[in-house]
Amino acid sequence: GQKLIVDCLEKVKELRTLKPELLIEVDGGVNMENVEMVKEVGANLIVAGTAIVSAEDKLKVIEMMRH
Repeated sequence: GQKLIVDCLEKVKELRTLKPELLIEVDGGVNMENVEMVKEVGANLIVAGTAIVSAEDKLKVIEMMRH
């Protein structure tokens, strides 16, 4: 249930530039409002526990976050 630390996304972006082959995971506060931003900076693994668990239609949220 924590909030996304937006300042850390710049580090994800830098790491993606330096090591494009890495799997980079973002965990903490990822939800439908910020998942696109997280993907745009280069994260390719996303943990969105609260966003999914609290959703009425969990499968729909998962599918939406994947695309």
